[in-house]
Amino acid sequence: MLRYTLTRLLQAIPTLWIVITLSFFLMHLAPGGPFDGERQLPPEIEANLLATYHLDEPVWQQYLIYMGNLLQGDLGPSFKYKDFTVTELVAQGFPVSLELGLWAIGLALLIGLPLGVIAALKRNSTVDYLVMGTALAGVAVPNFVIAPLLALVFGVFLGWLPVGGWNDGAWPNLVLPVVALSIQQIAYIARMMRASMIEILGSHFIRTARAKGLTETEVIWRHALRPAMLPVVSYLGPAIAGIITGSVVIEQIFGIPGIGRYFVQAALNRDYTLVMGTVVFYGALIVLLNLLVDLLYSALDPQIRYDD
Repeated sequence: MLRYTLTRLLQAIPTLWIVITLSFFLMHLAPGGPFDGERQLPPEIEANLLATYHLDEPVWQQYLIYMGNLLQGDLGPSFKYKDFTVTELVAQGFPVSLELGLWAIGLALLIGLPLGVIAALKRNSTVDYLVMGTALAGVAVPNFVIAPLLALVFGVFLGWLPVGGWNDGAWPNLVLPVVALSIQQIAYIARMMRASMIEILGSHFIRTARAKGLTETEVIWRHALRPAMLPVVSYLGPAIAGIITGSVVIEQIFGIPGIGRYFVQAALNRDYTLVMGTVVFYGALIVLLNLLVDLLYSALDPQIRYDD
């Protein structure tokens, strides 16, 4: 297990390097610069600013400087948030995004897993068609459409919930963004769980369990549920990373001070270091979550072992 973990981490290094390199050069290909929004700067001050951040040097030299700093754990200063480094902004925003994402994935599992099981047990019935039809609609409608609709209905028309703000994570402020983030994940998990459960229920070991006289409830809970969850577990790694990074739009719509909102503002402001810092952070997060899911997968399925 230790050797496998170390191998996966070493394999992640070239992947992260490619992501960082592509992001760096693509960001610099975009028109404009971080100080273009500054009004009527004297040429001397503008030249000093560019020299301070090495923006007056060729792009390839800027890349080498950035990579050298990155290897030392320095993500650099933010060009727009003058009093903060990128590390400080990430440290401020990520706990908010993480809390939002964990609530959303928790809600998705709480609703999606039972819906998938029910749809599988009621296969080709009205319940099955209703669950899968609703799930299909949830997959088709993006969260940037769902979020304004939820805010309009429950925030503006009904006045039940606030339409924006964080308020230190108070539950009224969490409800709308969490629901908007989780709807697509509920749909994916329900569809995945249904398909997996149907396949497992047709397996030989399930027929054997029934032949031994076990009740249907015992068959489901003791024999079918655990292997049926394996595809969902495999999906959780990219899903958690995706739901955290996918909160970029949701945070912008609801005015939540998470890392996603910083990312959007940094891209609009050409804040190169902040954009790169969030890309590096998200890339490392995805690699780590996928590794954790692989290890959890082996814990759920005794047949899977990673040799030392």
